[in-house]
Amino acid sequence: MTNNNIYFIANWKMYGNTKDIEKTKPIIRLSKSKKYKNVKIVYCPPYTLLKDFFIKIKKSRISVGAQNCHQNFNFGPFTGSINTKLIKSTGAKYIIIGHSESRNDGDNDQDINKKINAALKENLKIIFCIGEKLKEKKKNKTFSVLKKQIKNGLKGIKKFDNIIIAYEPVWSIGTGLIPKNFELKKNINIIKKIIGSLNKYNKIKIIYGGSVNPENIKELSKISEIDGFIIGGASTNPKKFIDIIKKSIN
Repeated sequence: MTNNNIYFIANWKMYGNTKDIEKTKPIIRLSKSKKYKNVKIVYCPPYTLLKDFFIKIKKSRISVGAQNCHQNFNFGPFTGSINTKLIKSTGAKYIIIGHSESRNDGDNDQDINKKINAALKENLKIIFCIGEKLKEKKKNKTFSVLKKQIKNGLKGIKKFDNIIIAYEPVWSIGTGLIPKNFELKKNINIIKKIIGSLNKYNKIKIIYGGSVNPENIKELSKISEIDGFIIGGASTNPKKFIDIIKKSIN
């Protein structure tokens, strides 16, 4: 693990209600401890909980983020959608863009690029998800897939200060499977190389996601190139989430 700020992004997906926000009290207490001053915790709940979450955590070092947005920056006739202006108004500071589940629902690289640009206009910090599918991995296409996703997703963007790359192999999400350490290290270095070709002076943060849990976090934390983690199901359980944070730091 890096010695700098370490990110723990809690992606609640389509889970949770207002009562579940109360369960975050132990995490709020942990965030106030000097021992964890370099820990950056970001909760990304469903849209309906963003404002309530922000009110709950605003006196702590925890931040709130959204899980996606509409690609149109301006208001308009887009039933069921939410843009970055609305997200910003809830107190959110982060946003997940390009998650494989959103890609499966129809988001392509061009849509993702528009969403990233819309988020940057509102000065939101972007968690830009990339990753290869199992069939692409088996065909040794990981490099070409990551290169395409990064170059198309970040097309036309000059400054990466507000962008965090979340490497999430699609075949690892929710399966319990994770890449071997040497493989993960190799792919993170590939990402750095691709990013370097776009902005050689950039020091972008790279986090890992995909079946992160208290049982495998110690092993994952051995990889110095990782700047943090994006956690799904385990982040909805306060005990498991705290275990993940503590085992990463200790």
